[in-house]
Amino acid sequence: MPTPWSRRGFVKATGGAAAALGLPATASATVLTTSEPAHAASGAPASSAAFESLRATWRGLILGSGFSPTAEPFASKLARLGRDAAAWRTTMVPAPGSLWPGMMWLDPDPDTDTESYTYSAQIQLTFQRLRSMAEAYAQPATGLTGDDAFARDVVAGIRHVVTDVYHAGRARYGNWYNWQIGGPHALLDAATILYEHLDADLIATITEAVRAFVPDSAVASYTGTSTGANRVDLCRTIALSGLVGEDADRLALASRALSPVFPYVTSGDGLYRDGSFVQHTWVPYAGSYGADLFTGLSLLCALLADSPWEITDPARENYFDAVERAWAPFLYNGLCMDAVSGRAVARGLPPGDPGGANDDHLRGHSIIASIVALGRAASPEQNARWRALAKGWIQRAYFSPPHTNPMLGVYKLAQLQSVVDDAAVKPLPEPVAHRLFPSQDRAVHRRRGWAACLSMASDRIAHYEWGNGENLRGYHTGAGWLSWWGDDFANEQYAQTFWATVDPNRLPGITASRKRLADGQGGQWGAERPAVQWVGGTTDGTYAAVGQHLKGLASTLEARKSWFFLDEGIVCLGAGVTATDGEAVDTVIDNRRLGPTGTQALTVDGRRKPGAQGWTETLSDPGWAHIAGHGGYVFPAGGRITALREERTGRWSDIRTGSSTAPLTDRYLTLYVDHGIDPVDGAYAYVLLPGASAARTAAHAASTRGLLRTLANTSRAQGVHAPSLGVTAVNFWAAGTVGDLTVSAPCSVLIRHRADGTAVVCVSDPTRTLTTLTVTWRRRTTAVVSRPATVEQAVPGSTLTVTFGDLTAEAGATQKITVRTA
Repeated sequence: MPTPWSRRGFVKATGGAAAALGLPATASATVLTTSEPAHAASGAPASSAAFESLRATWRGLILGSGFSPTAEPFASKLARLGRDAAAWRTTMVPAPGSLWPGMMWLDPDPDTDTESYTYSAQIQLTFQRLRSMAEAYAQPATGLTGDDAFARDVVAGIRHVVTDVYHAGRARYGNWYNWQIGGPHALLDAATILYEHLDADLIATITEAVRAFVPDSAVASYTGTSTGANRVDLCRTIALSGLVGEDADRLALASRALSPVFPYVTSGDGLYRDGSFVQHTWVPYAGSYGADLFTGLSLLCALLADSPWEITDPARENYFDAVERAWAPFLYNGLCMDAVSGRAVARGLPPGDPGGANDDHLRGHSIIASIVALGRAASPEQNARWRALAKGWIQRAYFSPPHTNPMLGVYKLAQLQSVVDDAAVKPLPEPVAHRLFPSQDRAVHRRRGWAACLSMASDRIAHYEWGNGENLRGYHTGAGWLSWWGDDFANEQYAQTFWATVDPNRLPGITASRKRLADGQGGQWGAERPAVQWVGGTTDGTYAAVGQHLKGLASTLEARKSWFFLDEGIVCLGAGVTATDGEAVDTVIDNRRLGPTGTQALTVDGRRKPGAQGWTETLSDPGWAHIAGHGGYVFPAGGRITALREERTGRWSDIRTGSSTAPLTDRYLTLYVDHGIDPVDGAYAYVLLPGASAARTAAHAASTRGLLRTLANTSRAQGVHAPSLGVTAVNFWAAGTVGDLTVSAPCSVLIRHRADGTAVVCVSDPTRTLTTLTVTWRRRTTAVVSRPATVEQAVPGSTLTVTFGDLTAEAGATQKITVRTA
């Protein structure tokens, strides 16, 4: 019998990822022709028994299996499903324009586009409620299990909706997603679950409606709203309509139309070779649309396996490889880092579930469950490793157990339970590594005891995304936002109420003007991007140098920011901080959420500071600071640091239209550099030490010159040398010399000495514009052990000279040269 989860057994997860919204994409169009896919049978003969077998498979996939309905969390979840379904049955009143009072889907003369969106959303919500009712009929222990009279009432509700509004001939209005993905997914799930209760006329009405709103032409070209996660969701709609209508051609089309999703892309929506995943052309989205894609792909692969329409395109392996290259790097202790979740971070209280929340933990769990599900279509070796990864994330997910998560469906809970209960699965630990994602301007650094994620923006990646009234104040999430978590502490930092209460101008790590921005400043859907190219860096896989030429959103602010990711911490340098907006500019060293009653101590140079709310003080030339329960900060160049304690009240409705207006309060402790009004060539330097004790922070400050030396911090170059690690790293904003390094053009360089007498010289072109580059290292080398094809010449000797050819096609990727040192 399945065993209950322990307190540390799980974190919360969201069951529904981001709803796709209608916006143009710039992905290259790929027209699907009948000659394209050799892997899917078109019009393959199939008996009704064969279709019923597939419907049974789908019911098993979306309802789950192998769980005990009397064990928690299943018993409570099933009981609640039954109670909700019974209440919906009682309140269902079919009427023109609605099935439930207060959930209108028709308005003869909507006043605004927003109103039209609201009415179209009610169609989806109505279908989702009917789908949940169908699940209550099919699941055990709901109190409605197998109740045929109840099933007939649900079918009557379906009939009313497809007669009144969702039918062929109806002109679409509002949000396209509600008509093509969200609504029909729920409708077709319900129809599949209750298939034996549907008559031929109703089946025809349903399938004709879906074909009208999602015709074959919806996947005829790979462009617009038919790319990436949206394309997978559209294929799911088409496949399910084939199941319900027993249409072999629709199943073949769904299988065939997935093929354009699988190849790597070099721009726009999709998966990149470096592991980046982008949706809406400019937005890193592995945590939201990517979760949707993984869910849909795992379900479709499992549904069509061993059928005439099996998905056998060899390029699908790119997404299997992406489990560890694109998704796992952003999962930590079960949470999914917000830097790749776009506007989904603003969904604090999902409509219809006032007790729930959508945060990094909830999204993480949904992705983990999808990874487990995808394993069914992967190789035995991949499946075994993914289950081991999942078990590790589950066991370390101490903060927010998923059995309390209202958003995770029974079938996903069952998938995770299967991993927990499998004694043969040994959990894998978090890796110690650095992953740089040049194609989405993100970096992830992992060390024993902590992990960090950096979020930037460039002419390739948006400052932030807002749309459909969501994420109205996310303006500065691409301005160098540096988030971090501990292995067994601070995992709640960006969860729960963070986005509703944090000062949007003081996200951790950013440099930003205090200029007041309008809600939704800039274009929708990530249209607003800074006109900069030098964003990225270089890494040897353990350490990294990352930089950002920063230009502020709707301001004149400009700066050069660098982060050097090392063992104990992250060295953060800034230079050239300049603005002419008549506003002050801040660099936020950190902004820790302490909770609604938090009083964590701040210690500066051994002296404890006041704990009263509203306290602020400018610290003159501090050596170090420490926040109890969080970590330490070292200031190698001193300077003037402002400390602030404040209690902030916000509402989810502040950042998402239509969300809860209930006030929420959190306390924050902020450390920042005030560069003043209209700064000219301002600078900063600090070292972040996640999880360090006050004593360790003080010791690090006392020995900084032995452990770390700043080589440069100007608008032409920023660099550090860490003798104990054998690491020298420099971000060159222009051609020049720093220490023993000279470069002929802007680039990023990291050199690491190794114990075997070799050194790895890591070089990248973050601008993606260089057709030639020469790097000179004034260090004696005896041989070049290895070099990439981009190196035209590498000459060892008393000075190492490396000449690169055209780097524009490398997309900012690190080029590694291994040399033997004297």
